Amino acid sequence: MNANISLTTDYAGLRLHNPFIVSSSGLTDSADKVRVLEQEGAAAVVLKSLFEEQIELSVEKELKSGQEYPEAYDYIRTYVRENQVDQYLKLIRACKMSVSIPIIASINCYTKSSWISFAKEIENAGADAIEVNIMIVNTSKEYKYGETERLYVEVLSELKKIVKIPVIIKLSHQLTSPVALLSQLSLNGADAVVLFNRSYTPDVDIKALKLTHNAGLSAQTNFYESLRWIGIGSGRVPQLNLSISGGVFKPEDAIKALLVGANTVSLCSVLYKEGTETIGKMIERLTEWMDAHGFDSIESFRGILNSSHIPDESIYERTQFMRYYSNRK
Repeated sequence: MNANISLTTDYAGLRLHNPFIVSSSGLTDSADKVRVLEQEGAAAVVLKSLFEEQIELSVEKELKSGQEYPEAYDYIRTYVRENQVDQYLKLIRACKMSVSIPIIASINCYTKSSWISFAKEIENAGADAIEVNIMIVNTSKEYKYGETERLYVEVLSELKKIVKIPVIIKLSHQLTSPVALLSQLSLNGADAVVLFNRSYTPDVDIKALKLTHNAGLSAQTNFYESLRWIGIGSGRVPQLNLSISGGVFKPEDAIKALLVGANTVSLCSVLYKEGTETIGKMIERLTEWMDAHGFDSIESFRGILNSSHIPDESIYERTQFMRYYSNRK
């Protein structure tokens, strides 16, 4: 095997020793777990998210318990918020003391007001970057087209005014035009974008006649939608770093993502299913594949199959439906 093969890649201004990042999850909620992930080969980790809903629910719970003392509402609201954020800052500091790989903080929100004040504290705690996951499912009849996209850009713009560390935006699927948004995010200073966040969907218990939640892990089908938009987006907005997220279960999936233009590959569900040692297997298989094809670096093949490098980019679009199904009986 070629001893000169390099797996290093640039992502959001960070130099990573390989393209594999562990996504925000229960796998990254303690310094001990993060240390194991580093030992297994992870190039960076995204810490378990600080959820806006989590803070709001905690506030509401405390407020209900103190209904007889309305004068204490403001104190309770402030205390709960500060306590939740303080615990998160302690997690960042503990991880920075335990490992040498980049630590990416994660905030999960649906409004722009709450997070601006927290961002500087996250930076001061030592986070190497911030990943912002704006999770919105639009159900209002009054929704105006473009509101979601505008929120992404507004949150990004405000954060870039406050912090100097890289800001990464994680997108949901519910977008009018992912490529147009990628372009706007790039113009407004996004250091990287993750495609895509997977929304948790409901299920129905037909025996108990009630709504439930479906399984939390991603499926292989999630991968191909992300692959499509990585391939198109990296061709149309080449200056923007992209990370693929969702449905990456095999080393071959990671190789495909890099070929269409991803800078990094986010891993989560596969680690729950097969164990954290999967990271090392991914690295080994990627190295073997690169050696077999004569590639000595990630950049020597990254993006060679994106929309700007293939003769017929319609394979990324809807015309393939006609190609595969028009002759079926």
